Amino acid sequence: MAIHPILIYGEPVLHRRAEKITDFDDDLRTLIAEMHETLDASNGVGLAAPQIGVGKRIFVFNADDDSGVRRRGTFINPVLVASKVPDTRPDPDDETEGCLSVPSLDFPLKRADRVTVNGVDEFGQTVSLTAEGWFARIMQHEYDHLQGTLYVDRLDKRWSKKWKKEQAANGYNEPGQSWMPGVDPDPFGH
Repeated sequence: MAIHPILIYGEPVLHRRAEKITDFDDDLRTLIAEMHETLDASNGVGLAAPQIGVGKRIFVFNADDDSGVRRRGTFINPVLVASKVPDTRPDPDDETEGCLSVPSLDFPLKRADRVTVNGVDEFGQTVSLTAEGWFARIMQHEYDHLQGTLYVDRLDKRWSKKWKKEQAANGYNEPGQSWMPGVDPDPFGH
């Protein structure tokens, strides 16, 4: 197996809709195993294929749900149905997100509190998950990657302005940047 570099905001594959998976073969299963290995090395909670330069509709996750149960899994060609996103301002203490492709930064973002994700796993078997709270946020975040959207693209006006300043200061608008989990310093200090 191999750990892949994680691409940073500005890389074109991160900003395109990912392609549907049609072949469920050993190459796909190897890719998914490597995605899990990369996720583990990154200390993240989710990883989408575009984040490692693969424009395919796959994401993996490994995180505790709101009841404290550890969930590890894979979604291929997922469909996400979400409850309404409240139209109140995000709480900077409780509704902050980060992203492996936007290293060392986090910003408040309002998300739906409940989602259901349906898709298939690496063997083509149907998988479904209903999540609430923090775990629902993870599902929405990873699903967005498959649409070519990063969480910073969804920030409200106040936080978007702060993101644009950080983006310019960190050079997160140029293609060709990445970081290597397990080699480079953990950008979130885990």
